[in-house]
Amino acid sequence: MSDDRTCHICLRSDVELLYDFDETFAEFINANVPHWQASDGLCYVCLEFFRKAHSRLSKISNKIFSDGEYRILPTPLRVGAHDKYTGRGVTIAFLDSGFYPHPDLTEPHNRIKHYVNVANPDAPADEYYTPDDSSWHGMMTSVVAAGNGHLSGGLYRGIASNAEVVLVKVGTANRIYHDDITRGLQWAIDNRERFNIRIVNVSCGGDYEASYLTDELSQTAEAAVRAGLIVVAAAGNSGHSPEHPVLPPASAPSVITIGGVNDRNTLEFDDNEPFHSSYGPTIDGLQKPEIIAPSIWVAAPILPGTPTAEEAELLARLRAANDHELRDILQQSPAVNAELDAAQNLPPYLIRQLISLKTHDTNVIIAGGGKYKHVDGTSFAAPIVCSVIAQMLEANPHLSPQRIKRLLIDTAIRLKDVEIDRQGWGMMIPSRAVECAKSG
Repeated sequence: MSDDRTCHICLRSDVELLYDFDETFAEFINANVPHWQASDGLCYVCLEFFRKAHSRLSKISNKIFSDGEYRILPTPLRVGAHDKYTGRGVTIAFLDSGFYPHPDLTEPHNRIKHYVNVANPDAPADEYYTPDDSSWHGMMTSVVAAGNGHLSGGLYRGIASNAEVVLVKVGTANRIYHDDITRGLQWAIDNRERFNIRIVNVSCGGDYEASYLTDELSQTAEAAVRAGLIVVAAAGNSGHSPEHPVLPPASAPSVITIGGVNDRNTLEFDDNEPFHSSYGPTIDGLQKPEIIAPSIWVAAPILPGTPTAEEAELLARLRAANDHELRDILQQSPAVNAELDAAQNLPPYLIRQLISLKTHDTNVIIAGGGKYKHVDGTSFAAPIVCSVIAQMLEANPHLSPQRIKRLLIDTAIRLKDVEIDRQGWGMMIPSRAVECAKSG
C-alpha cells in the first residue's frame, strides 16, 4: 500500500509513503518517534534510516546500554550515515589550536599525512607528541571526523574512518588570531596538490566581523574554494546572546557554514531543537549557516597522558567492578581524584553514587572504556559534515565544491518550529546526500 503525501517523520511533502514493514520494526520506529503510528507510513529516506539504525543498534546495544546511565550513540548511527563509504582516498585538512596523534588516527595504520604549525614555525619539534591544553581541541575535531574508534573497538568511530588527515596548527588554546587562520588556509591552498587535500575543516573563527569583500581571511577562504578546496567552517556558539555574529571565515559566501542541532542523542526527529549556534545575516547580508548538524552529545576522545584521561579510566574501571573490588581499586589508584580517595571506606552503594556523580560531571562515556567523553559546540558539527563530504567524494571524486554545497542543501530537512535563519536549509541527511552524490 502506498500513497503520495507528507511523511509524518521528516515532514517532506510529495513523497511516496511506504507501509510494508513488520510489527517489530514499527515498534522500534514508534519508540523513537512517539507521535508516529504505523498507519501513517513513512518515506523511503526515513525507512532506510530506521532500517539501518535498527540493524546497527541490535549489534551494539549491549556495549552502549550496559552501564544503565550513559547512552551516547555513535555518530554514524545517530545521523544515519551511509554504510558503504568511509572516506577512503580523501584527505581532510584541519585548522585548529593544536593536535595530538591519537591512536584512532594512527592505529593500525597512520593516516596522518602531515603536521605543521603555521602560527609558530619555530616551535619545538616534539610539541606535536607532547599533550598539553592546546592539543585537545584539534585532536577531538579530527577524530570526530576521521577516527576509526581504535580505542573503543570500533564503537565510537567517525563517519570518514578511512580518510587521511593533514593537521594545521593555527594558534593555542588561549588564542587563535585572525591572521593565523588566514595563513593556515593559504598553507592548505599551497599544499593541496602535495597532500591531495580536498576538504578543509575550520573549527575556529576570526577576531571580528568583516565584509568578505575586504577581509583577507574571507578572501583567502574564497580563493581556497576557487582552487577546488571544500571549506567547511563552524558557525560559532553565540546564539544564546542578542548579538550572534558569524565571523570569518564562516561568513564568506563560498564557505559551507555549519550550525548546530540538539538531537537529544536519540533517533527521533520530532524533538530536535536548535543548538545555541551563531547565525546571520552576516555583515554583507548573507544568510548563515547553510545547514545544521549534531553539536551536542558528540563522542570525542580524551587526550591520552593527561590527568583527565587517568581519572576517566579509573571511573570506567570502578563502574565495571564488583562491590567487593571497589576499595582495592581505589587503594591502588591514589591521588587520581581527592573525592574518590576520601570515599575508600564508605559503603559500596555510597561509592557508586559518587562514581556516578563524577562520571556525569566529567562527561565520561563508560561504554568507550573511559577513553571518550561527550562534547558540544559547532566545532564538532563541522567535522561531522566534513566526514559526510568525504563519503560523497569517495562515491564521486569529480564533484566540485559548489556541487557538494548544492547537494547538502538540496538533501537537508528543515526542522519544524525552528526559525529559518537559525537552521538555513535544515538538518543534514547524510545517506541521502551520498546517494545523490553518486549520480552527480
